[in-house]
Amino acid sequence: MADLGFDGRVAVVTGAGRGLGRAYARLLGALGAKVVVNDPGGAMSGEGTDPGPADAVVREIEEAGGEAAASHASVATFEGGRAIIDAALDRFGRIDVLVHNAGNHRPAPLAEMTPEDLDAVLDVHLRGAFNVVRHAFPAMCAAGYGRVVLTSSIGGLYGNRRVANYAMAKAGVIGLSNVVALEGAEHGVKCNVIVPAAVTRMAAGIDTSAYPPMEPELAAPAVGWLAHESCSITGEMLVAIAGRVARAFVGETPGVHRPSWTIDEVGERIAEIRDARDPWILPVVPSAHNDHISRSFAMASPATAKEG
Repeated sequence: MADLGFDGRVAVVTGAGRGLGRAYARLLGALGAKVVVNDPGGAMSGEGTDPGPADAVVREIEEAGGEAAASHASVATFEGGRAIIDAALDRFGRIDVLVHNAGNHRPAPLAEMTPEDLDAVLDVHLRGAFNVVRHAFPAMCAAGYGRVVLTSSIGGLYGNRRVANYAMAKAGVIGLSNVVALEGAEHGVKCNVIVPAAVTRMAAGIDTSAYPPMEPELAAPAVGWLAHESCSITGEMLVAIAGRVARAFVGETPGVHRPSWTIDEVGERIAEIRDARDPWILPVVPSAHNDHISRSFAMASPATAKEG
C-alpha cells in the first residue's frame, strides 16, 4: 500500500469517527484522498448524537497534511444517505470511493429480540448501505469510475448467538454488493465486501486479553486496496482478522441429478449431494446467476443427464 496513492480521489467513509472507520479514513487521507468523515456520533446502540468523533478525525487528517470534511448525517434514512453523498459532491465535486462501515449493536437472545432491536440494526447496517450506495452509484456511473466497499461480518457469514438482527443485516449486505458489482461493471464501478475483525468498542464486555494484535489499523490496508484504482476484483469478499487477509466465497457442490426424487432418495444420496471435493465457485461478475442456471440445466438435459 505504501506505493499506492489516492491523489485526486474523493472518499466517503461512514462510521468513521471511531474504530475501523477511523482507521480507514486516516489511511485514505494519508495517501492523498479527500475524505468525508461521516459519523453522527451515537452510542453503540445507535442512540444519541455527538459531532465530536467525526470532527476529531477530520482534525487528525488535516494535521497530518490531508484534506477532510465532516458529515454528521445518519445513514439510517434515505435523506441521510443523500446528505452524506452530497457532502462529498458539494465540497469536493465528485465521489470516487464509498466505504460503508457504519454500524450499531443491539444483542439479545432470539427468543427475546424485539422488532425495535431488529429495525434499529437493519436501518444502519443494511438499509444504511442501500441509502448511501443508492445516492453514490449514479454519480460514479456518470463519471465512469467508482470503488464501493461494503462491510459484512463473520456473524453474517456464519451466524452467532444473540445477534440475529446483526447476522441478518450483514448477510444482506453481501447480496447488495453483488448487485452493485453486476450493475456497475459496464460503468467502471467495482464493489466488494470487507469482512473485518478488530478490537473496538463493539468488543466491550468481551475478554480480549488473550487475543493477538487486532487493532483496526491491521484491517485498513485490505480496505485501502479494495478502494484503490488498482483493485482487480469485483463482487468478492475479503476477510481481514488479526493480520490475516483471505478470500471468503460462496460455493456449491455439483450435487446429484435424477429425473425425479422421493424423500427417501434424498436421504439415501445425501452424502453425494453434500460432497464438496469438486465445488462450483461461480464469479458474481460477469454471470454467476446465469452460470448457476445453465450448469444446473445442463445436468438435466437428455444429452448429459444420467440417473444415479
